[in-house]
Amino acid sequence: ASPNRETKHDKVLAMLRSKQGATIAAMMKTTGWQQHSVRGFLTGVVRKRLKLDLTSEKPGKDRIYRIKVTRPLAAKT
Repeated sequence: ASPNRETKHDKVLAMLRSKQGATIAAMMKTTGWQQHSVRGFLTGVVRKRLKLDLTSEKPGKDRIYRIKVTRPLAAKT
């Protein structure tokens, strides 16, 4: 793989890190994955392997997923 090539994993992680988050449908459209594959990626890769804080909310009819960004605490001097 070329170092400049953005993988499907990179695309989904970028969507999840964005302020607006991403729906399952949006991730399916971006990657070409089926719904169960997207859910498996969220659980297996995002939560378990990468240990990221994945949150979800349902403001309307679709659930929005986001990676909660935690800022490191400033070092005390």
